[in-house]
Amino acid sequence: EVAALSQESVDAAVADALAAVAAASDLDALKEARLAHAGDRSPLALANREIGALPPQAKAEAGKRVGEARGKVREALERRQVELEDERDARVLVEEAVDVTLPYDRRPAGARHPLTTIMERIEAAHPQPTAHPDDPALKFLSELIEEFGDEWGNKLMFHHRWYAEVDKLASSQTLARLSLPRGEAAAVAARAAMILERMSGRGHFVGSSDANAPLITAYYFELIDLLEAHLASRRYLFGARPAFADFGLGGQLYECSVDPTCGAGMRARAPNVLDWCHRMMEPRCDGDFEEWATLAPTLAPILGYVGRCFLPWTTANAAALEAGVAEFTVDLPGGPYTQQPQKYHARSLAVLKSKHSAAASAPGLQAILADSGCLEFLQ
Repeated sequence: EVAALSQESVDAAVADALAAVAAASDLDALKEARLAHAGDRSPLALANREIGALPPQAKAEAGKRVGEARGKVREALERRQVELEDERDARVLVEEAVDVTLPYDRRPAGARHPLTTIMERIEAAHPQPTAHPDDPALKFLSELIEEFGDEWGNKLMFHHRWYAEVDKLASSQTLARLSLPRGEAAAVAARAAMILERMSGRGHFVGSSDANAPLITAYYFELIDLLEAHLASRRYLFGARPAFADFGLGGQLYECSVDPTCGAGMRARAPNVLDWCHRMMEPRCDGDFEEWATLAPTLAPILGYVGRCFLPWTTANAAALEAGVAEFTVDLPGGPYTQQPQKYHARSLAVLKSKHSAAASAPGLQAILADSGCLEFLQ
């Protein structure tokens, strides 16, 4: 038998590898351990190459022996990777803490959604084909729905993803596997547990609570029902090509579509919405934007939803931040809705009002916004 393939040699190689992994004090040290004990020139890799020199009857046993050994080393590396990443993240939270007693320059609370700023930069750099309708009124309506998607759509998605047990387990497992596509089962399970622990306690950021849960579910189903009617006769929200609105809302609802609770509801009652979500993974220009006259019958009800739900909520949120209160309540369809203020929405609302001011003279815009109940919140 080849010496490198003996049980003693394989066991020794595994022991050395596990000791090196355990001794790795940071991610750089773990990388060195990975190269030394799981790389192409590691003892187990070299032993694996010797299997070909064995007689046929010995190859199976040696292959099993080396394969199990390499599996143990891979699992140890994955577990240590998760541990060291957790330690690094915890250390960063301490080392990069901000002294809130220091003087600061007073800037508007919050920040704009990164998707909005990214799309604006792309549009500026590549203006054709444009994602804005030529009609300035429709352009603003698209930007309004994009902002609504970024902020309100995220509320619907995040609450459902991390509220019910079935959604929490499915989402944490999915995200763990995506972050460790080649990870062993034990490493993926450890990562899933870490994600579950971190995310399950963050629902308050979007107002997720037992009291608000039935309200948020009702908001979700009302929205996809409205979208289902609108998308029954068109490929995108404003016609045959995607607008800003599609990118802002489509991404959030795509995430809803892959989760157990929201996905089941969408498949059962909104197949057109599901098709649109998948279409937005590879959007393309299939024609022109429509005019308001053809959009109005099914888009006006969606704007009415924005005026009933999103704009009252984000306005109350901004007022709560200005007042410095820890919690606010706003009357929304279905009953009072209570949550902690969210800082980043205040800046987004200010920018939205600025865009409305710039577009206020667009023919027909003020009447559309007034009819939908949106105007009073944008002035």
